[in-house]
Amino acid sequence: DQRDGMLVEDGPKRVRAYLGGELIADTTRPKLVWEIPYYPAYYFPRDDVRMELLTPSGQTRHSTSRGDAHLFTVKSGNREAEDAAWHYPESPVEELHGLIRFDWDAMDGWFEEDEEVFVHPHDPYSRIDILRSSRHVQVEVNGVTVADTHQPTLLFETGLPARYYFPKLDVRLDLLTPTDTTSGCAYKGFARYWSVEADGETFEDLAWSYRTPLPESVKIAGLVAFFNEKVDLIIDGERRERPRTPFS
Repeated sequence: DQRDGMLVEDGPKRVRAYLGGELIADTTRPKLVWEIPYYPAYYFPRDDVRMELLTPSGQTRHSTSRGDAHLFTVKSGNREAEDAAWHYPESPVEELHGLIRFDWDAMDGWFEEDEEVFVHPHDPYSRIDILRSSRHVQVEVNGVTVADTHQPTLLFETGLPARYYFPKLDVRLDLLTPTDTTSGCAYKGFARYWSVEADGETFEDLAWSYRTPLPESVKIAGLVAFFNEKVDLIIDGERRERPRTPFS
């Protein structure tokens, strides 16, 4: 159901949230709410939330699409998460009236069915395909070839350009320096980054790798990828235009 540009749907999965070692919410009838375009948030029916663990904090938060949220502090075990739950009793989006939403990062763990999920809920409209290839793929940075392979692994993710993952033996690792940067993906796991030095210039966080990806993305374990948006990509001899994305 579309409301003021915000999508609200019934979710088919059982969803659980934990804090302080205790089950806080458990539902087989979650609502998926796209508050932002990139992925949904989970909202729980009040009957499926342990409301005795939630204390109104007296704080409110305004959203142009959802109205005023009334915030709760969540106490469980030896953990207290301030303003970590909220509801919209007078939202212009009527479906939200009887629902509770939890701050994803404030909870200790989230499960879809019996599988733990990370970073954010899975989007039913997002898909990842990981395919091995024999294309000849080269990456140039500042005129210097930093990767060259005939055995790339291609990752296709909804809404993003194809990513080309290289075996480390086909990457100029002598030009890469590890950084402290990390990022999380709900489908791939947690990545570590490298800067690339080419022709006397340093390009920060240009390459990344998932050392221990989530099971569905295990085929990219230990491989190295570069931001297509920031490097020159040559595929089977054809130089590709840099795509425009939020990572540009």
